[in-house]
Amino acid sequence: MKFNKWTVALAALGVVSLASAAKAEEQASPVMTALAATTISGYVDTSAQWNIGTGNANLPPYKFGGIDKADGFNLDVIQLRIDKPLDEQDWAAGYRADLWFGPDANTLGTQSSLSTGASDFAVRQAYVALRVPVGTGLDFKMGVFDSIVGYESVEAGNNPNFTRSYGHSIEPQTHTGLLASYRFCDCFSAAFGIADTVGPSINERANPPKAESFKAYMGSVALTAPDSWGFLSGSTLYGGIVNGYNGKDSGALDDDGNPVAYGTQTSYYVGVTMATPVTGLRLGAALDVLKVYAVEGETWSLGGYASYQATEKLSLHARVEYLDDNTPLLFGDYLADPEDPTSGEPGTNPRKILSTTGTVQYDLWKNVISRLELRWDHSLSGRNAFGGTVAGQPDQKNAWMLAANVIYKF
Repeated sequence: MKFNKWTVALAALGVVSLASAAKAEEQASPVMTALAATTISGYVDTSAQWNIGTGNANLPPYKFGGIDKADGFNLDVIQLRIDKPLDEQDWAAGYRADLWFGPDANTLGTQSSLSTGASDFAVRQAYVALRVPVGTGLDFKMGVFDSIVGYESVEAGNNPNFTRSYGHSIEPQTHTGLLASYRFCDCFSAAFGIADTVGPSINERANPPKAESFKAYMGSVALTAPDSWGFLSGSTLYGGIVNGYNGKDSGALDDDGNPVAYGTQTSYYVGVTMATPVTGLRLGAALDVLKVYAVEGETWSLGGYASYQATEKLSLHARVEYLDDNTPLLFGDYLADPEDPTSGEPGTNPRKILSTTGTVQYDLWKNVISRLELRWDHSLSGRNAFGGTVAGQPDQKNAWMLAANVIYKF
């Protein structure tokens, strides 16, 4: 038997015997067997952003945006994925770990209660995947996983646009718990899960203030148009609901001036993606409703999407969204008199925002997503919502942003 040079060197030092080495090399290592099915992938997400005009103290509050990215070049995030997907076996098992590095890792907010704060590192997902041979196969995820509701992904490169919608910003993002999913047939699937909370923080508990047994619950259904539906084949209708506790600061204050936690909340979601008779054209729509019981009112958004694959490398994407923020969840407390930003009186009418986004994507380099995006947010509530140099004192009804986004996937 031929030994590698390291084995021979160790044998010469008396650390191992050639007999034991020969026996070991005849058998596959369990560790190496497991690693052979593991894949490593990820991406590096970068951007450059120009917020047209002056005053960035009150930017549109969509997720993964903010003043720290305004008017400059940005490293957004690096994702490293290590996983073993489920295979076709009846009792299949696998796992996934999505690790985030960079500024967006802090926005992700999954750091556990043991974390000391911002560190530019976060765990996006980390779960064990299992299959039980019941019917067509009952699949489970146990650990930390993405929320089951939403039209857009946490991964910017999987979305038609670079910036996120307001609907995505009010949706639950990450849960620590158990999720079961089952495909009844090619046209119908469903999922049900239980988690510690609806908040993103890993291992967060609802107790206190809730009872020790208080948990978050979620469910979803998906309908897919069959091949017999002609050009509508592959179109999907998706609906989901998530209810539970969220300890995050809601932005509201109680009568004593103390911050109010989100507390118990319910998220409702309905989304549709539709194929069209026009080759390369797909349409979509999404409705998100967030009800937080600790504050009056609710926040909801309705968005429409259009994507057109013009050529093999060129694609065009558009999003139009209406937001009704009837609580302080996104914009916080605001002033009643739009003409007098120093009045100090709390507002009573909701923020109403119209947002339009246009994105041109051209895949010039292999494995690279390169796109240019123009976004316009407009206040429809008769009050200023954006701009200004002092937080909480906006002086403009419009916000314009031009961004370039370059992502390398490996």
